[in-house]
Amino acid sequence: MRVLLVALAALVAGFAYGARAHSLDDVDAMLQSDEKYFQQIDKPAPDFTLRTADGRVVRTADLRGKVVVLHFIYTSCPDVCPLHAEKIADVQNMVNGTPMKNQVIFVSITTDPKKDTPDVLHSYGSAHGLDPVNWLFLTTTEDQPEDATRRLAEAFGHKFTLTDAGYQMHGIVTHVIDKEGRWRANFHGLDFASVNLVTFVNALTNNVERPHHEQETGWWAKIKGMF
Repeated sequence: MRVLLVALAALVAGFAYGARAHSLDDVDAMLQSDEKYFQQIDKPAPDFTLRTADGRVVRTADLRGKVVVLHFIYTSCPDVCPLHAEKIADVQNMVNGTPMKNQVIFVSITTDPKKDTPDVLHSYGSAHGLDPVNWLFLTTTEDQPEDATRRLAEAFGHKFTLTDAGYQMHGIVTHVIDKEGRWRANFHGLDFASVNLVTFVNALTNNVERPHHEQETGWWAKIKGMF
């Protein structure tokens, strides 16, 4: 019942925003006033070629057509990484209770590929509530250097710096990439409202940037017509 209520709350919030919004700029403005951990961005997302625990190669281009919610973690992190994963799982739970489920993919990238073996990657999602139906946990390919994903994190604007104790000093950022592969937003830290990230994802899945003269179709158009 709680899962259903959370999903319905996300839908209601998305409808409210969608009914008022005529462009992504409108949604950005709403979030900038309501969500202090939101950062608007508009530039190409960094390219990557990585692999899953099963050895399947995943390239940035393979994710086109989906809204991507992406973050960096490493599984031996003793504090914030598990909390970050569970925050993403909360957002995923909201999204997957709506028609957005098939339009959004959640991507976790390890910054410690040496320790995060395939077995570790396999078990991490279930331990933290992530649904494999639209979630990927990626690591380096066999021919990439060990620091490749840490350098990718730097391309996304933050660092995972190794310490003498074997831990990594790092910030906490959730990145959002649109269906065309453009990096559209960061949500910083763990204190942002999950529903605000869902609202932003909702705007991207429903193409709110579409010109006004272009006719909208589907379930979102029907909902908007009710307002």
